[in-house]
Amino acid sequence: MKMSRRAKRMDRHHRRNKGHAVLNLVSLMDIFTILVFFLLVNSGEVQVLPNAKALSLPESVATLKPRETLVVMVNHDEILVQGYRVMDLSQPLPRGTTLPALKNELQRHADRSKSKVINPEEPFKGKITIMGEKTIPYTLLKRVMATCAESDYPHVSLAVLRKNEKANGANGGQPL
Repeated sequence: MKMSRRAKRMDRHHRRNKGHAVLNLVSLMDIFTILVFFLLVNSGEVQVLPNAKALSLPESVATLKPRETLVVMVNHDEILVQGYRVMDLSQPLPRGTTLPALKNELQRHADRSKSKVINPEEPFKGKITIMGEKTIPYTLLKRVMATCAESDYPHVSLAVLRKNEKANGANGGQPL
């Protein structure tokens, strides 16, 4: 049987391209682009508090996620603001209800944050997180909290570790 010219051309075309795999990268690149944006958006939900190996935080069954705030760490030896040493607790503390060195540092941070406010509808809110070792005296914690309140940081949060799921039904040992 005689083949038409069109059939011959198609036969040559099929023989020429036989065995070559064609990979369409456009759809693969689209999938990876969507995956990258998905990972970027979802990675922003987690806030990691500074790792303080010298602190052993108290445990709680709290379920609220931590907010992005100024962090004050208190242990038996020192008080740190954002990881920088502000006070040495091995020396006697000054009298009064507040701690002057801490107050000066917090006021400096508050003034800097107030000057950086871009949107006047969202003013400086004065939120702070205290990471206090669970064995520090309550009087020290009370003085730190009073100092925060006097330094334009009236919204104080205390960082704690979540208790294990098995113990109280909360998520395991992560800082809040």
